[in-house]
Order: sequence, then structure tokens, then C-alpha cells
Amino acid sequence: MSCKTPAEIAECAVNAAVNKSRLPLSVMSVMGFLAGAYIAMGGYFMTIVTQDASAFVGVGLSKLAGGIVFALGLLLVVGAGGELFTGNCLMPIGVLSNRCSWSGLLRNWVVVYLTNMAGGLFFALLIYKSGGISDKAAETALNIAAAKVSIPIAQMIVRGILCNWFVGLAVWLAFGATDMAGKYIACLVPISAFVAMGFEHCIANMYFIGLGIMLKGDTALIERLAYPADKLAGINLCGYLNNLIPVTLGNILGAALLVACLYFVAFRKSLTDGAKIS
Repeated sequence: MSCKTPAEIAECAVNAAVNKSRLPLSVMSVMGFLAGAYIAMGGYFMTIVTQDASAFVGVGLSKLAGGIVFALGLLLVVGAGGELFTGNCLMPIGVLSNRCSWSGLLRNWVVVYLTNMAGGLFFALLIYKSGGISDKAAETALNIAAAKVSIPIAQMIVRGILCNWFVGLAVWLAFGATDMAGKYIACLVPISAFVAMGFEHCIANMYFIGLGIMLKGDTALIERLAYPADKLAGINLCGYLNNLIPVTLGNILGAALLVACLYFVAFRKSLTDGAKIS
């Protein structure tokens, strides 16, 4: 299984940033929608797998299993194609290398972030309307949403930084893989690690908390589950935004500073020789 060198990966990351900054709005929007849906697919897969796993294999292995199946989302983004905000937080390496502009980067981030949200919420709505989510899985989904909206803001930021350090590295490694098997391994290990460790991913949270809000509105379900009212209190639009804002900030810092900027420093000379914004 062949792979690129770290210096070659850095050059690939710069070229990817340039290409992403130049995508037509229609393409960027469709690819952003798909990526948001793909991450939601991984999220629902994780919910189904972990809904009762801890009772049989313990909490640690249950979290590991959840991380392994959640990696489906990034594999689909990398393999099938998609524009994912958290992965695109590596784009500053293109700006620092003087190959693309801040305006191009910000255009990509805004469009992709919003369309990721649309894709994740659309998939959540399909799951909710499908009638296929069992009471146990719905309870697990509510527990996930309730846990996410109850994290203190400072911890959300730090967990967001830690999460996207791993996600950024997963995308970075995927740039270095030359076949689908290599890309799968590149996605699998860092993604399963951040999920098992309990870090926060803003695009995944768009889906997790969004589905929680939908399920909260199902009065019959809540009555069947006898779900505690105090745990439901924070699962609302305010809780949604209060989670996404600090987690998004942390995600940006995690990939942009701890991956893109540090590798730019390491390979600055080769990345900037003769470079210019075109």
C-alpha cells in the first residue's frame, strides 16, 4: 500500500485549498449538502450500534464500536465526494502559501457550513419520518442530544479543538493515500479515536441535536419513554446554537492551527517558492 510523503501531502493540501476556493457556488452547495448528510449517516449508524452495546461489552468498547461505524461519514465524504466544513478547516494552508485568498476561503466556509447543516437536518428528518427508529434508539438519540447541550461552553471549545485536530489529521492522511483502502484506514483510526474520547464535531452535532429536537416534539414517544423533563429542557433551538457556536470555533482552531498552520511552518519553503494567488 503506497502513500505520499509528508511534504507531498502538504502540497496536496494546498492544491485542494485552491480548488475548493474556486468551486462554483452550485457545485459547492450540492457537495456541502451531501457531506452533511453523509456525516449524519455515520451518526445514525453509531446510534443504532451503541444503543445497547455497553450492556454487553462495556462502555469503552461500546464507544470504540461507535467511533468505528461513525467513520462511515468521513469515508463517504472522502471517497464518494463532498465538501465538509471541518475538513475544509485545513484551507488556511493555501492562504498562508499565497495560493488562494481569504475571501475564497471564507466563501467556501460559509456556503459549506450552511449546506452541511441542511444535509444533516434533511437526513435527520428522513429518519424521524421513516418510522424505523425504535424506542430504544430514540432514547439513545435523546440522550446524545441532551448530553451535548449540557456541556459547559469552555469545555465545548476545548472538545471542539481536540475533535478537529483528529479530523484534520484524518483528512491530511487521506490526502496521502493513493487508493481507497488507504483512504479508509486514514479515516477510520483518527475518527474512531475522537468519537471514543468524547470530543465535539459541529457538523455531527447539527444532526444529533437536530434529531433530538424532532424526537422531543413527539409527545407520544416522550410519554412512552417516560423521558425526564429536566433532560429535555435544553434540547431546543437555543441549546442547538449554544452548542454549535463554541464547538465550531473549537473545530476551526483544531484543524487550522494544529494541523494546517503547523505543517505550513514545517514545509514553508517548498510551499511558498514561486507561489502566488492567481
